[in-house]
Formats: sequence, C-alpha cells, structure tokens
Amino acid sequence: MKRISFCFLLLFIFLSGCARIDLFEKAVTLPKQEWALANRPEITFDIKDTSASYKVYFIVRHTDAYRYNNLWIKLYSKLPGEQTERSDRYEIPLSTDSRWLGTGMDDIFDHRVLLYHDPVKFFKPGRYTLRLEQDMRVDPLENVLNVGIRIEKQH
Repeated sequence: MKRISFCFLLLFIFLSGCARIDLFEKAVTLPKQEWALANRPEITFDIKDTSASYKVYFIVRHTDAYRYNNLWIKLYSKLPGEQTERSDRYEIPLSTDSRWLGTGMDDIFDHRVLLYHDPVKFFKPGRYTLRLEQDMRVDPLENVLNVGIRIEKQH
C-alpha cells in the first residue's frame, strides 16, 4: 500500500511540474563569428492572442574575446499588414568591470536581456517581423556567435 501511495505521489509531482510555456525563440548564427553592419537578421513570428502580455528579450552569444562591455543594437519592427517599419535603439549591457553578466561555459557566454521593462501587448493578430542590426562603431563586430529574439507569454 505504501508503495502505491508513493508512486501516485511521484506521478502527481511529475505532472504538476509539466505546465505549458508559450514562447517563441529564434537565434541566428553569424558567419565567421562576426556581426557585419550589412548582416541584418530578420525574425518573423505570429501572434494570435492579443489579450495576453509578452516579455521580449534580445539574445546574444559571444566569446570571451569580445572586446566591449555592451552592445548597441537597432531593432526594426513591422506590424501585420503594414509596410512601414518602426526603429528603436538599445544599449545591451554585457559585463561589469570584472565579469560577464550572462551565463557562460568555458569561453562562450549567453545573454538574455529584457528589452522592455513592462510587458508588451500586441494589438493586432498576425505575422510580425523584427530586424536586428548592430549599431557599434566597428564593422564587423568580432566574436559574436548568435543573435536573436525570445518572446514569452506572461501568465
């Protein structure tokens, strides 16, 4: 009897931890570990639930040889059914004076940086397009492996 109760308890704990996470994430690999000004990755995603709020993150992976403690980016966004783009500029902090802010393994570091302090509402259902552009004074920006976007539905 104790063994059956223990099995049901384990099954309950396992199933209660299996919640659905609504998210979209796409990272683009940069050739030669360099982000050239001309390389502007586009990321498209669909929004169906306009009543929900979302957290939007910028994703970057770089090597320990990256020379700067920040990264300036431009984010161009195009809404469903519209031809014009909106442009925003962000400073992405990557390190303090003594260490990288992201998680690392060996000499590779991953950063997931929240772009908007407050959750975002997408008011139109449909396909959204985001284009990423590095806005540093260096071309190409060396030792950057991947860049991307992560969008999480807030529950």
